[in-house]
Amino acid sequence: MKYDIKDITLADKGRLRIEWAERHMPVLRLIRQRFEKEKPLKGLNIAACMHVTTETANLMVTLQAGGAKTALCASNPLSTQDDVTACLVKDHGISVFAIKGEDNKTYYDHINAALDIEPHITMDDGADLVSTIHMERQNLAETVMAGTEETTTGVIRLRSLEKQGKLLFPLIAVNDSDTKHLFDNRYGTGQSTVDGILRATNILISGATVVVAGYGWCGRGVAMRAKGGGARIIITEIDPVRAIEAVMDGYNVMPMGEAAPIGDVFVTLTGDINVIRKEHFEAMKDGAIVANSGHFNVEIDIPALEKMSTGKRTVRDFVDEYALKDGRKIYLLGEGRLINLAAAEGHPAHVMDMSFANQSLGSEFISKEGSKLEKKVYRIPEAIDKEIARLKLESMGVTIDTLLPEQEEYLASWEMGT
Repeated sequence: MKYDIKDITLADKGRLRIEWAERHMPVLRLIRQRFEKEKPLKGLNIAACMHVTTETANLMVTLQAGGAKTALCASNPLSTQDDVTACLVKDHGISVFAIKGEDNKTYYDHINAALDIEPHITMDDGADLVSTIHMERQNLAETVMAGTEETTTGVIRLRSLEKQGKLLFPLIAVNDSDTKHLFDNRYGTGQSTVDGILRATNILISGATVVVAGYGWCGRGVAMRAKGGGARIIITEIDPVRAIEAVMDGYNVMPMGEAAPIGDVFVTLTGDINVIRKEHFEAMKDGAIVANSGHFNVEIDIPALEKMSTGKRTVRDFVDEYALKDGRKIYLLGEGRLINLAAAEGHPAHVMDMSFANQSLGSEFISKEGSKLEKKVYRIPEAIDKEIARLKLESMGVTIDTLLPEQEEYLASWEMGT
């Protein structure tokens, strides 16, 4: 077994933390128990490029229980939890290629190491694994049945490939599942982003003006949690429908140029480049804090900030202070990478339970139906989505109504009116 991790002696700590996460992932646990009996993934190789956290560890163990041979690499250089990698290697015999803080070369070396497993199924969080296949290792596409993608950013990249007719194999957009984006993106990103900012800075969120760039499900979550902490919220958007929704949710909405001199904390969650750039840094107040929670560090124009600065120093873990020529200071968190994973632990296990249930059942779906799929981006079947929701409710002790026969008949007919 090949692997490249920081320190295998950290396995004991990782084991305890993985067990703690597992206690809060009852749906994934039920899936794993069934997988152990049925082995739906037997004989399949799965290469996964994901945030290497305690929750991801439980996903990898579930895939292994289903009979798969797995290899895992990081989808973000700062998101890896080194004790988790140690436990996966030592206790579970899973090939892991991830070290917290790895440089860009090592990051892509690790992606290629995971791909050396010659996967039948790919599993991505941002599409770097799939992109590497498409750009550098197209020969591997011949044996890939299909893959899954976890994030909004990754799905955007994959749909671009599909639109250009360059997609080499089918992909399942796990992010588009209701039991993923409505919960993981909103509640997971919302809580963990605010958590990461507070851990890094120890600021008082109450009374602060927080500028949230992007009012998708992730932006909604951050705005909701920051508002709950007593912050004043400003939303910046380019989509008129999302903007009017933010207005009706009670937030101030304005362009970033107007928000720049007002905000105390800025968080980008758009999936696009240069959302905060030179003209915005020039307008920010002394002490402004800038963070990203939109997957890649391109949302903040860091090269522009560096050119404007006379000096840079790290004043706290994950807090870089940039001194500008006029004496102002701007603080960049987590090198502009995902602050919820750079400075905190990412999404809580309770919500990742549903996301990784989608990944597990998506892999099972590929094992059964992959040969019938075209080279397109698909949603997970609605029946799987609803089953995950049903299992989650059951684990929470929540019951819901069911339709009576006459209600089903009414909904299925057109003859019955008022």
